[in-house]
Amino acid sequence: MPALIFDCDGVLADTEQHGHLPAFNQTFADFNVPVQWSAAEYADKVKIGGGKERMRSILTPDLADSLGLKDDAAVDQAVRAWHQRKTAVYKELVEAGVMPARPGIARIVQEAYDAGWTLAVASTSAEPAVRAVLTHAVGESLAGHFAVFAGDVVPKKKPAPDIYLFALKELNLDPDEAIVVEDSANGLRAALGAGLRTLVTVSGYTREEDFTGASLVVSSLGEPKSGEPNSGEPGSGEPGGTAEVLANPAGVDVPGAVNLATLQAILARPRPGTGAATGAATGADNPTAPSTPTETP
Repeated sequence: MPALIFDCDGVLADTEQHGHLPAFNQTFADFNVPVQWSAAEYADKVKIGGGKERMRSILTPDLADSLGLKDDAAVDQAVRAWHQRKTAVYKELVEAGVMPARPGIARIVQEAYDAGWTLAVASTSAEPAVRAVLTHAVGESLAGHFAVFAGDVVPKKKPAPDIYLFALKELNLDPDEAIVVEDSANGLRAALGAGLRTLVTVSGYTREEDFTGASLVVSSLGEPKSGEPNSGEPGSGEPGGTAEVLANPAGVDVPGAVNLATLQAILARPRPGTGAATGAATGADNPTAPSTPTETP
């Protein structure tokens, strides 16, 4: 059976500004680190793959010295402690419900599960945080049917394809059998590097990025009201909002929301790198398209 593989942050929930950012800032305050990122500053930090890597980026020689971090070993130990605390704070925010699931996630997961699809998450975020977001987004019962590949299970973070290659190997899948849902250019690059067809659901920090190579780019998976497939404002992200199609190189039907038939149609199209002309989500197709890659912590 086919497999549906999700990224976590920005895909299952729009986690960055209301989850990761306050968790980073709370952690810095807890450890008396004199850094508090604004939303604008964090927009640059999301271009750095991995939470520990983002934390490490603040450590100028002067700041490291002022914190008593005299060598690389001390820096490594501090960053590990900070990240452990940040993950705990983030999980508390998830469990408090401050980051609701993105539109259509629970619906498409239920559809795929009912059809016998393999379900997985592939993220280089910390595994406890990923599992917390997944459970909150789809419920404990459905979350139990997911394979989760997360954290430092691979040495290179997105845009390297390692996490997706690892998932394919562990699930014993051929790339032709899987479709990925991503929200960032770095995530897309990782999936394409593993030869995977990719659906992009843009998130708050990624809408202007370059999604060349994606099979389909939408504002969200969409969550039309029952019996009202076109209800809600396009791209509203609210319950009942329809999926706004931003680019559709695969030429698939999106009837107000991405559904299992949409995914099956994408899988029927040629895979990236097979030499077939599949089109590209470029600025010519999509006037809002892209230019800066991001990946989540």
